[in-house]
Amino acid sequence: MSRITEGRLDRRYLRKVELLHEKIDAPGVYPFNLPAVRELEKIEFHERVTYMVGENGVGKSTLLEAIAAAWGFNPEGGTLNFNFATAETHSSLHRYIRLIRGTARPKDGFFFRAESYYNVATTIDELDKDPCGGKIIDSYGGRSLHEQSHGEAFFATFMHRFGAGGLYILDEPEAALSPVRQLAMLTRIHELARSGGQFIISTHSPLLMAYPHSRLYSLTANGIRECRVEETEHYIITREFLNNRESMLEALLEEDEEEQ
Repeated sequence: MSRITEGRLDRRYLRKVELLHEKIDAPGVYPFNLPAVRELEKIEFHERVTYMVGENGVGKSTLLEAIAAAWGFNPEGGTLNFNFATAETHSSLHRYIRLIRGTARPKDGFFFRAESYYNVATTIDELDKDPCGGKIIDSYGGRSLHEQSHGEAFFATFMHRFGAGGLYILDEPEAALSPVRQLAMLTRIHELARSGGQFIISTHSPLLMAYPHSRLYSLTANGIRECRVEETEHYIITREFLNNRESMLEALLEEDEEEQ
């Protein structure tokens, strides 16, 4: 049974991550020179959803990959049973972090990363060619992920493969999703979180990061801080553009007089 925290059960599978600074011999070398890694001491995870947001290049995906690899997931994505390597491009960061696990154990899990999901889909098709085995694709809706658009394939995984009581680490899951599908994904996250799921999500989407039962970390060159969605650059810029579209376009595009 999960331990008691503040008068209630702590159902987190993953409680926190810590960077082992004492093991790092070359702090100025990748991946330790990335802002999100350089400034990391520890990150406490929410029992439902934890977001990591920040600008491109800050190190969100590298940190998420390290957390997934340290848990036991394939660095390219998939379930704990996936063990393929299209290219050995993941960093060594997973060797320099410590995961503090909860007493609860997840029934399932998945590391989803948008940039390499093609490789996961290919691996599923290859494994399903074995006539002696069951069809893995049946757990993803029964239709080859390569026969669907990126958005359809992503959403099929979220709807069919993700189940109750799992640990789900998602790197930019909104990459191929329309705004309508992003809202539908919020509903799916809520369903799974209420039934014991824990999510750790890296995203640029103000829609996805709006889930109320969550903790949000902003990763910047100046450090890592917890904040509200309304304080993120993603939310502020999106709101300003929608509210002041014409003036912002004028400032961004600055057409010459002869072009007008």
